[in-house]
Order: sequence, then structure tokens, then C-alpha cells
Amino acid sequence: MQSPWPLREGMISMSRSINASKSARRGIWSIMGAGTLWGTTGVTTQALYNMSSANAISVAFWRLALAAFILLLLGWRLLGRRMWRVKGRDALLMVFMGVMQAAFQFFYLAALPECGITIATLIALCVAPVIVVLCSALFTREYITPQILLALACALGGTALLTLAPGGAAKFQNLPLGVALALVSAAGYAGTILGGRALSSRYHPLQINVASFAIGSLLLVAASFNMHLVFHYPLQGWLLLLYLGCIPTALAYVLFQSGMRSTSATLTSILTLCEPLTAAILAWIIFGEYLGLAGILGAVLLLGTIFLLARSEARS
Repeated sequence: MQSPWPLREGMISMSRSINASKSARRGIWSIMGAGTLWGTTGVTTQALYNMSSANAISVAFWRLALAAFILLLLGWRLLGRRMWRVKGRDALLMVFMGVMQAAFQFFYLAALPECGITIATLIALCVAPVIVVLCSALFTREYITPQILLALACALGGTALLTLAPGGAAKFQNLPLGVALALVSAAGYAGTILGGRALSSRYHPLQINVASFAIGSLLLVAASFNMHLVFHYPLQGWLLLLYLGCIPTALAYVLFQSGMRSTSATLTSILTLCEPLTAAILAWIIFGEYLGLAGILGAVLLLGTIFLLARSEARS
């Protein structure tokens, strides 16, 4: 009589395979959802600019402060006192992430009225991975492959093409300045990625995000002594600020980090392209933004950097 154990082990293995497949699908949908929600940030902020006296530092402050408060409540519910267990050296790294988060948010939001939603989002999102790869090569001596060099060339070429006057009904205030601000934002975004990499294996994502968002909002308050921090908004303005803090910040980051648990870094980098796609479609529908021929070529080059980096990472 045949032993039932092989059959039982086969059923267990099949069950694990099914669960892993379901987890992978959930991860893919979570990352795509996060990218789509992030893509609504630009149009929401532009609507705030149009209806109130809001400026970049005010919107960035409220976005980070509201997200930090929401994630703090969630983290306290899930982790309890573990939320505050952070080593001294790691606390300094979280401060660094807060500085980078504040820079990323402020300069991205400041770039929107200067160069438009589509251009600012493309540059901030697509140049950041190149900066991350170059920093990794410089500080950890990772080998720079030909694909990485080609991605760098695509990023530089795409950014240069996007600085040319785009088409569309939207009139930008200062296109070169907007591109420069978006590049600084990309550097801040790259800093948050590098800091998150170093901390992700030792701390819960809620701990990292609460710390970086809270520190970032405090830094923006400190910076507001030389700028005007706006506290008066119409009811619709407050609702938009609440949306920014809750949906494309707190919820999107939770979706993104939960999705990364079952999704490779290569696939993640490709799925996040939902963000510039969503931003471009909404900017075209709502504000009449669209890119001319040079801008379309620049967008293709910038999006190509993500695929080149993903291919290089897959081979390594």
C-alpha cells in the first residue's frame, strides 16, 4: 500500500504555490494602485494653486504632516511601543530620509507651475533611479554595466528634450527653472530610496515612513520662517489637502511597501510607470497639457531609462 505522505506533501506544496501566486498578484495590483494614486498628486496640487494662495512649502507641509499623523495612529495600533524602538545610528539615517523627503516634496510641488505636471513628474520619477544606481556605484563600488551607462544617456537626453518648449494649451512660467527644480526633486527622491533600502531590513515600513514624514514636515515648518506658510484655505482646499495626505501619500505608501514584499525590484520599477502615465493623462484632460514632438521623444527616453535599469538588474 502506498504511503499517504507523498500525496500530502504534494498537496501542501501545491497550496503554497497557489498562495504565492495570489500574493504576487496582490503585490502587482498594490504597486500599480500606488503608482496610479501618486499620479493624481500633480493635478490636485495645481487645483489648489488655482483656488487659493497655496505655495509649494505649504502644500508639502500639510501633505507630510497629515500622512505622518495617519500612519502614526496606524503604527501605534499595529506595533504599539515597538514604534519607538530605534537605534541611535538608524535614527540619524531616518533624519536624513526626512530631509530628503522634504526636499523631494517641496521641489516637486514648486516645479509644477513652472514646467507643468507631466514634465515635472517624468523628470522626478525617471531620473531618480539613475541617481540611485550612480550613488550605489560610487559608494558601494557596484559595477556599472553598459546598460546603466545607456540609461544615464537616455535620462540626460530626455531631460534636455523636455526643456524645449512643449505644445498644449497650458502656459508655463519658466520651463528651464521648472526642469531644474524637478531635477533637485529627483535627487531628494533618490535619497529617500537609498535611506529606505538601508532601513527596510531592520524596521517596519510604518516606523520608517512616520519618522521621515514627521521630520520632513518639521523641517518645512522651520524653512517657512523665510517663506509664507498658508493656513487659510476654502473648504474645497482643505478637502484637497486631506486627500493629498490620506490617499496619494499615506495609503499609496502602504500599498507600495506591502506590494514590494512579493514583487521583485525589477518588476516594481516598471509598474511604477503608472505614475507618470496617470499624471500625463489627467494633466491633458484637466489642464490641456500635452507635449510637442521633442517632448514626446524626451518622455520616451526617460521611460526607457526605467526599462534599461530593470533589465540590468534582472541580469545581475
